Amino acid sequence: MSGMWQSYKDKQLGKEEWHTPVDNVNHPEHYKSHPSGVEAIQITEHENFCIGSVFKYLLRRKYKGKELQDLKKARWYLDKEIERLEEND
Repeated sequence: MSGMWQSYKDKQLGKEEWHTPVDNVNHPEHYKSHPSGVEAIQITEHENFCIGSVFKYLLRRKYKGKELQDLKKARWYLDKEIERLEEND
């Protein structure tokens, strides 16, 4: 069945429904929901932790149901990075 599995037969409609199992560890739905198809890790692995976290929260904010909270988290990480850079100036 090449990665697909038959989850159940819909008895009411008399049809078979096929589903791809969701990998909630490596590829949860909100990780790949951005219209670009890009997962946050594809960007964040090239940045330091704080900047990577900013991207992560910005990219996924609309798909977890907590947009305002994710924007605040992104701002928190951005502020931490600004503080780090100001200390090194």
